[in-house]
Amino acid sequence: MAAQADRDGIGRIRMRRVPDVSADSLLPFVHEAVERGSVVHTDGWRGYARLSEQGYTHEVTNLTRSDDPAHVVMPRVHRVASLLKRWIMGTHHGSISPQHLDYYLDEFTFRFNRRASRARGLLFYRLLQQGLEVGPVSYRQMVGGAQMRDCDR
Repeated sequence: MAAQADRDGIGRIRMRRVPDVSADSLLPFVHEAVERGSVVHTDGWRGYARLSEQGYTHEVTNLTRSDDPAHVVMPRVHRVASLLKRWIMGTHHGSISPQHLDYYLDEFTFRFNRRASRARGLLFYRLLQQGLEVGPVSYRQMVGGAQMRDCDR
């Protein structure tokens, strides 16, 4: 998860499931979500160690050495994670399938990034625009490759 700093608040966010917390998994997400030359503030996890070599200004806060708890030192990502959990529990009653997690993350990100939009009429336009940019998804892909029953046709 990446959360843009917007003064004291949260700007836009980016989310994606990564297979593990290695540099090989984390760095492609950072490249996709953050423009080179930007400041990237992370915890002391070694998977982020090469960010400075790759064109980012890397600010590291070692949470184990900090007197403050993680949610105080890095409030944006912790707040977004908390809101995501609340959204899953409230909207989906905690019942989401791992095979559809990427879709849930996309929907939450879409809604979050448009939460303060003053041009509400543009929401449908942006949704339509995104629908045209993303390829179609078949029923079989949505259900994880399960075959359709006669009653589903």
